[in-house]
This record gives sequence, structure tokens and C-alpha cells, in this order.
Amino acid sequence: MKKRILTGDRPTGKLHLGHYVGSLANRVKLQNDYETFILVADVQALTDNFRHPEKVREAVREVVLDNLAAGLDPKKVSFVLQSAVPEIAELTVYYANLVTVARLGRNPTVKAEIQERGFKESIPLGFFMYPVSQAADITFVEADLVPVGEDQLPHIELTREIVSTFNRIYGKTLKVPQALVSETPRLVGIDGKAKMSKSLGNVILLSDPPAIVEEQVMRMYTDPTRIHPIDPGHVEGNPVFIYHDIFNPDKRGVSEMKELYRQGKISDVEVKKKLAVALNGFLDPIRKRRAEFEKNPKLVRELLDDGTKRARKIGAEVLAKVKGAMKIE
Repeated sequence: MKKRILTGDRPTGKLHLGHYVGSLANRVKLQNDYETFILVADVQALTDNFRHPEKVREAVREVVLDNLAAGLDPKKVSFVLQSAVPEIAELTVYYANLVTVARLGRNPTVKAEIQERGFKESIPLGFFMYPVSQAADITFVEADLVPVGEDQLPHIELTREIVSTFNRIYGKTLKVPQALVSETPRLVGIDGKAKMSKSLGNVILLSDPPAIVEEQVMRMYTDPTRIHPIDPGHVEGNPVFIYHDIFNPDKRGVSEMKELYRQGKISDVEVKKKLAVALNGFLDPIRKRRAEFEKNPKLVRELLDDGTKRARKIGAEVLAKVKGAMKIE
């Protein structure tokens, strides 16, 4: 039996290069060796988009298409629509009794996201406790592994705590999941900020056409200490060279560019133009695959239907075990 993976995305818009580096590339690599479930977490997306549910609904299709375009094989992975799985909602209610408000408030990722969204004192309860829902996401298919970036580790740790508490109170019932941490560091935004984010407008989408990619690259921050093209520049921490290192296959050429940049013998414009060429070369096959999948307008609906049914079958068994252990079946 293959080990099982649960990972996914919040459908709030099309996916970008940060998503690819942080998770999609890893999913593509792992799909051959693990039974993989991709959760389209539309309920979680509503926690901070509840005033605009249509935005979430429209993004569901885009997220599935981006996953397929990145290289996920619809014959090897199961796409699951979170809102179509009532078992997740019921498990969330039971798990909510196993964690305190104080414990949720100490979650550093939740704290950072609350600040990023400017909630201040008006934090929706659904948003505050979404890590509990994530515990239900992970356990309803009995996932062995959850691929995450380092910033998501606090959520997995909370899931492990909830599972351990449940097993201690009601007897060994649930599988304790493990985090599978991505080795790739988080991709900075084109503005040099630590996180690529649609809300910050510092992204390059996987589906962006070549002209938009070029436009975004030309907006990229470089070395703020470099005033003139002939000034020696800093390569370390420079967003343009971070992207070159990840996406430009010509490693020798990148190394030569770095040396010229340090000596003030190549301009920011030239370095950016070379990056735009490299990025469009990287994105071309992704855009082509997306275009092929878009030719079948029923595909996303069919994949979500099939994958959700498959996942719900497992979820029903897990929920029955949970309620049996709690003596409330």
C-alpha cells in the first residue's frame, strides 16, 4: 500500500510562481510514489472572503487547472472540494473541543496572517480556528504525510496535538500525520518582500502571458544601493538573481552575470531581460498544458466529482471510527 498524502490550495485566484516553488513542484515529484489527495479548500478560503463567496467559487476551477498545468496527472491524483465533504465539518466540531483558545492564539502562522489581513480585534471565528479545520482535512483521509513549507509547520504540529489528545482520551483511533517539509525556501515577491502574495500584487502567475511576465520582471526590485549601471552591485538577496538561480537553466550564464553585476559591467535592465526570457521558457509548457485542459469545459467538474467521492468513502470510515471511539455513533 502506498502512503497517503494530503495537500491543497485555498481558491482565492490563480496560482503563481511562489505556489509552484513552495508546493506544486513537490506534488508533481511525489505523485508517482504516494496516493495523493489535492484539497481545494474553498471553506477555508471563505474565512476571509465571506463577503465575496463568488470570488472563491470562480477560483476553484482556476486552481484545479493550474495544478494540472503544473504537471499533476489526473489519473494519479484525486482532487477534493472541501465544501462537498460534510465529514470534514463534523470532525472539525469534535476536534474544536480538544484545543483551547489560548493555544490557537499562540500559533505564529495564524498571528502573522491576522496581522497581514489587518483584522485587529475583528477576527472572524472561522478564520481564527481554521487550523482546527485543517486537522480535520488531514485526518479525514488518514494522511500519512502533509507536504508543507516551514511557515505551515505550526499547523501540522497542532494537528498532531489534536490527534494525540483524541487518542489519549478515547483510545488509539486516528493516525498521527507527519510533515514533509519542502527543501526549497519561500520565493520572495517581485517587490523583494518575503512572500509572494496576490493581495500585495507582487506575483507572476503561472498563466500570465509572455508580455505580462516581461512587464512584471521589469518592475522587479534589484539592489537599492546601485544608483548607476556601472556601479558594483550586490547579488546576494537580490530578487532578480534569486529568480535566476531557481528558474534559469543556464547556470554557467547566471554565474557569469553575477560576476559582471558585482563589477558593474552589466545593467539591471539587461539582467531583467535575460530573466524574462528564462521565465517565459519555464512557463511555456505550463501554459500549453493549461490550454489543452481548458479545451474540455467539463473536466474540472468531473475530476472534483470523482475525487470527492473517493475521499468521502475514506472519510465516512474515519468518521465512523471517531464516533465509535467517542461512544456517540
